[in-house]
Order: sequence, then structure tokens, then C-alpha cells
Amino acid sequence: MVSTRVPIGHAPPQFGIFNSGSSFPYSIVMQYDIQTLQRAVPMLLAWFCENKRDLPWRKNRTFYTALVAELMLQQTRVDAVKEKYVAFLEKFPTERELALAPEDEVLKAWEGLGYYTRARNLKKAAETIFREGTPRTWVGVKSLAGVGDYTAGALSSIALGLREPAVDGNVLRILTRFFADASVVDDPAVRKNFTCLLKQVYPDETADFCEGLMELGAIVCIPNGAPLCEKCPWNGLCLAHLRGEEERYPVRAEKKKRRVEYLNVYVLKCGGEYAIRKRTEGLLKGLWEFPNEQTSAPVAPSAKVGKLLAEKTAVHIFTHVEWRMRGSYIETEEKDPAYLWATAEEIGRSYAIPSAFKAFKAWVI
Repeated sequence: MVSTRVPIGHAPPQFGIFNSGSSFPYSIVMQYDIQTLQRAVPMLLAWFCENKRDLPWRKNRTFYTALVAELMLQQTRVDAVKEKYVAFLEKFPTERELALAPEDEVLKAWEGLGYYTRARNLKKAAETIFREGTPRTWVGVKSLAGVGDYTAGALSSIALGLREPAVDGNVLRILTRFFADASVVDDPAVRKNFTCLLKQVYPDETADFCEGLMELGAIVCIPNGAPLCEKCPWNGLCLAHLRGEEERYPVRAEKKKRRVEYLNVYVLKCGGEYAIRKRTEGLLKGLWEFPNEQTSAPVAPSAKVGKLLAEKTAVHIFTHVEWRMRGSYIETEEKDPAYLWATAEEIGRSYAIPSAFKAFKAWVI
């Protein structure tokens, strides 16, 4: 009789990702019960059919629209993406329009979503698809700009009907709770292990299963606060729930502290125009910004010729860096030729200014 239980740190040899003798120093010794997970699959599919949210990227789906949605949703809340997704597809309805569009136009359409490298990667991916056609394998999908293992799995499952798991933080949280597994989920080996495990139970309904896991993690097995176990289709199978230990999982490595940087930001106004410049290096490279200068500690803004109209402070948090900014709104009599000068209407229409400067953009009216 073939065992249906897989020890932590091992994958069945047919997967070819780990050899049969490899192991990892996880914190507890337990086994994955594949039979129980197989029982859970139809429960999730039925639950998803009844409870899935009405989201715009779930309608009239193509590989291209799924690609747009997945890249927008990377590190961005669903509510922040919904309107942007619709507007973006109105402007760039197919890969052809996006591939042929100027980069500045694409960045402007992306404005407000942050992480602008995703927009550039999306354009590069559209160029590849326009030139070579839609990829048909996980490897082909993974080769597109901006697509990592998780996104490749999601696109393969959702848009191509392939049995390719998409394992992100949501799925790791669900499965570590399901198996009461105290492995540190930041370890790449743990992600690979769960990818192998899911591949064993993937049903024919690849899109619904992939999105069902996403949905379960988004609205029931939530990341912050107590999970809503009474609404979960797996509450009769989940070991963490049965033991009353849901909030013990997942186990995470200790986070590194963000680096703090201090900036003085200047919104310079002359007549009806405002000074902006294109950022040439570091964070937000290639995007438009208000003139600013980085300091090593909080200091008063340096002297700028003109009349001070207002001041304010703001904080913007990136993944690994925190900007603490002090802004000055200044009316000047002359236009510094080092900057591009544009009206508020022109800035709103043509120049993508990152949300990091949102607090100061309010002065541009």
C-alpha cells in the first residue's frame, strides 16, 4: 500500500524537486496527510462557488487581462486595484496597445498603485506576448518580465488551465494552519514543499482551486487578527482550529527593521506652474517628483528663494525603507531652468507622481 503521508522536509520522489533523502531542520516532526487534503479540495471548490467576490478581473478573462490583474495585485490591496484595473484596460485593452504605448503614458495610468517597476515589467511582458504570442507552459509564463514562481503558478492555473500551484503568504498561512505546521514560512524550502504537496491534489478545476485558496486567505483565514473559522469550509479538518491554536500559525522569521531616510520636499510655484523633475536613481527611478533633498537626520529645509506659503510633514513606508518628509510650499518669482514647469492640469494628465508625495501633491491646485 502506498503511503499518503509525506514527512515535513520531504517530497514524494515523483516531484523531482527534492531527492528522497533530503531533509530540513524544521521545528516540529509531523506528517502531511495528503488524503485529508484531497478530501478538502471539493469542499473548497463548493465554498468558492458560493462565496467568491464579484471582482472585475474574473469577468471576460484572457491571459493578458489575468496578467494585468496579477501584477497589479502584487503587494497591493484588492480595493485599491479594482478601479485602476478597469481604467487601465480601457486605455490598454490588449497587449498590442500596451506594447506600443510610450512608457510615460503607462506609468501615468499606473499612478497611485506604487511599485512602478511592476508597470514597466507589465509593458515588457506585453511586448513579449505581442511579439511571440501567449506562452502555453509554466516555464514560458515564468520567462515573462515581472513574473516569479507565484505569479507563474497563478497565471498557469487561472488562465491556461494547468495544474501549477501558486503559493504565496495567503496559501502558506492556510496550509500551516491546516496541518498545524510550525515550519518557518520564510524558508524557501517550505514554499517548495507546499508547492509539491498541492500539485498532488490539484483538481481539473484549476482556476477555481487557485482562486479559492486566494479567496479563503483574503476573507476567512485572514492575516491580521483572529481567522473567521466559523465561516471556513475546512474547519472540521484544520488541525490548528481543532486544537484551538489558529493564531500560532504561520511562524515567521523576525523582520529586519526598515531603514529610515529623511527628505526635505519643495513644492515650488511660479505663476500657475509647478516645478517637477524626473527621478534618475534609487527608489522611484524614472518617475516625476517635486524637488527634494535627502538629509541624514531631521533638519530644517534649506533656504529657497521665494515666499513660504505652507509647511507639513508626511511619512511614506516602502518595503524596506521609511521616508520621513518635511514639505515646504513656496511661491517663487522666477522659474529655475533645472526643473520642468507644468500646470496642475498638465501634471494631473501627463506626469506620474508617486503616492509617496501624495501629501504635498494636495498643494498643486
